[in-house]
Amino acid sequence: MNCRERFVNTLCYQAVDRPPLIATGGWPETAQRWREEGWDGGSLTKRFGADNWIWRTQLLFPCPPFTEEVIEENAETKIIRNHEGILMEIPTLWRESSMPRFLRFPVEVMDDFRAFADERLQPDRQLRLGPNWAAECAAWNTRTEPLIVFSDRWGGFFGPLRNLMGVENLCKAFYDDPGLIEAMMDHIADLIIMVMDRVLTDTKIDMFAFWEDMAYRGGSLISPRLVRKYMLPRYKRVIEFLKSRGVNLIGLDSDGDINQLIPIWMEAGVNLLWPFEVQSGMDVCSVRREFGRELRILGGIDKRALACTHRDIELAVDAVMPVVADGGYVPYLDHSCPPDISWGNFCYYMDYLSRRLVCG
Repeated sequence: MNCRERFVNTLCYQAVDRPPLIATGGWPETAQRWREEGWDGGSLTKRFGADNWIWRTQLLFPCPPFTEEVIEENAETKIIRNHEGILMEIPTLWRESSMPRFLRFPVEVMDDFRAFADERLQPDRQLRLGPNWAAECAAWNTRTEPLIVFSDRWGGFFGPLRNLMGVENLCKAFYDDPGLIEAMMDHIADLIIMVMDRVLTDTKIDMFAFWEDMAYRGGSLISPRLVRKYMLPRYKRVIEFLKSRGVNLIGLDSDGDINQLIPIWMEAGVNLLWPFEVQSGMDVCSVRREFGRELRILGGIDKRALACTHRDIELAVDAVMPVVADGGYVPYLDHSCPPDISWGNFCYYMDYLSRRLVCG
């Protein structure tokens, strides 16, 4: 089978030659370590004979992006405004995986959002799709890989608002300024529908996915009541549009403990979730038992095991095999690889996972 057939059949509970094999990458520091330990820097997908998926991202990013600029700098730190308009302080010797100190976000009041939306969140399809869009669509018409439109960071009803306001200000605004919350959510819903209308006119996709990152180890960052009140109607509107245009797999990416959120997302029409972080208490076997086969699952293998022994790696892979056997599941790591994972251990993980997928 080709990668697209394997992807679709797995997630539709149909026969496959084997489940998809995914080579999860790592942090920049991880890549540097792996090069020092023997990786040639080439494609991990090719190196391990893994499946290739086409991810079309950034269709919903602020457009045009902000020009990144340094506002202030000293020997130890510098203050910058990034491409999303967020003012932040970072170490002068910046590492891409480091967490900045956020100083100010672009939206505080309604007028800020209206200006931001007017300038950078408009459905200018030509700018958003890019000059090579027609050629991309022509290539996709004969593709053998699944095509996923992933609205990374700017397609959802919490994640993008967090980018606009910051987590603390956003959580307060649900109580202090609900009109602003609703205006931002409605605008993003409109933007998704208008951009995807053009995409789905020009080509077919195998999955659309929202991005939220709205949970942590202790659960959701806002109450399920607020999710149901504000987010559920907007999810339903977008998903009804997508399904009317033939998109049957609707995914969503959120880190953390999402157990409280899964029923709401499923009610909205989301039928695929990832990455199921084990360190946040997520267990794909438990999730399958509780929510059934209507919920497809990606991820869920504990990345921390890859920093331990070969036996720990085997146990982490073996733990998800019951869901592999049940179908509707693509096993891979519950996040990208941090730099405490050696190249040798990553190779062992990929080889062992590959053997288990072929042999069961």
